[in-house]
Amino acid sequence: MKIQTVALAAALFLSACSQSNDSQAQDAVFAENRVVPGDALAMKSSFAPVVRTAAPAVVNISARGVQQVRDPFWGIPGQRQTGSVGSGVIVRPDGVVVTNNHVIANMQQIRVTLNDRREFNARVVLADERSDIAVLQLEGVNERLPTLNIDDREEQQIGDLVLAIGNPFGVGQTVTNGIISALNRTETGISDSGSFIQTDAAINPGNSGGALVDMDGDLIGINTAIFSRSGSSSGVGFAVPAAMVKRVVDSAVGGATAVVRPWLGVKGESVSADMARSLGLERPQGLVVTEVWPNGPGVRAGLREGDVITAVDGAEVNDQGGLNFRVGTRAPNDTVEVTVLRDGRRETVSARVQPLPGDAGTENATMVRSGVLSGAQVLALNPALADSLGGDPFASGVIVGRVQRGSYAHRVGLQGGDIILTVNGRAVTDVQQLMDVGRGSELTINRRGQRISGVIR
Repeated sequence: MKIQTVALAAALFLSACSQSNDSQAQDAVFAENRVVPGDALAMKSSFAPVVRTAAPAVVNISARGVQQVRDPFWGIPGQRQTGSVGSGVIVRPDGVVVTNNHVIANMQQIRVTLNDRREFNARVVLADERSDIAVLQLEGVNERLPTLNIDDREEQQIGDLVLAIGNPFGVGQTVTNGIISALNRTETGISDSGSFIQTDAAINPGNSGGALVDMDGDLIGINTAIFSRSGSSSGVGFAVPAAMVKRVVDSAVGGATAVVRPWLGVKGESVSADMARSLGLERPQGLVVTEVWPNGPGVRAGLREGDVITAVDGAEVNDQGGLNFRVGTRAPNDTVEVTVLRDGRRETVSARVQPLPGDAGTENATMVRSGVLSGAQVLALNPALADSLGGDPFASGVIVGRVQRGSYAHRVGLQGGDIILTVNGRAVTDVQQLMDVGRGSELTINRRGQRISGVIR
């Protein structure tokens, strides 16, 4: 999803974002104490006091790595230097820094430059690809560093003034201003569990990992992505909300090596206009529950198929991504309040969210050694594994890992990430069903959301 060009390695998901225009926004929990500037003097007020507070905690990041390559003509293996530039935010005085994962992914050397030009080496404490948030620890810090407060109260409103602070194009720290254009923006193509703050504050390559701050000088988001056809800001930028940023930071500071995302154990689809009419709703809102995981948190809370989930902890939910985000910002075993419409009545139930069942590790994968699928490394799906791979936790089947080059599985076209659904019309739920599959067998797979069937010759 990220630009691979070395000079624009921190290009904020530019190409992926330019392909999707059907994102959705949902209401948030809002405060009501906003005041419009009342006179010309107020309109001429400066952002300088906010910048003085926030800018010292925003840093520039330069990362270097080595990529293994092969000469296209001679086939000789070699190495190529790669690099990226981006931004980050100091969130603890001992030198804990938050940035985007795509700024430091696959990099071996990370150098952080503070606003006052001091430089530190940094190491990765935790990198969470799903949220695109990484936590770094500066090395050799002997004094308290300036920090930004992470404001995860979600009191922002559409129209609020915000500042974006970062290192666009590597030119050095830069401040741009704008407003919040939308809240809880989902279905952007950036993440299946993301719910983003949208802003028109100018964000460009190099702003990745920088701060989105409110007029109190608090961190309300980490700038992550833009929609753009040109590669530069078009006034549509996205930031990971502070609630998710804090969740990742808390996990890292607590000693975790990965963010454990809980789930509610329910799956649904957005309420369309036709659905709203059939359900007797005043407007299309909420998520109709279509599946409930047996003995999962949702079942124990009393949720069932046909319920319409409209909010979690008071924040409106209108699609699966919004639900995943709301639950994903909570720690395992936290209790959430789920608002549902059932038989025309609005109810609120308490649910204790829990880690997804199953093992997300791939160490126990099995190599198929006979039949036409020989050479494929396979593993039966479970909710934890499917979720860790960015898939549907409710998905069933056997997923393909590595495929040996030159093997029979490679020749028939299997690829890593394929989910084998059926063989000769029979559902595949166990790796043993893939042993000794013969020629002439019909195979159905799911490849990146597309269902493909064919006969193996």
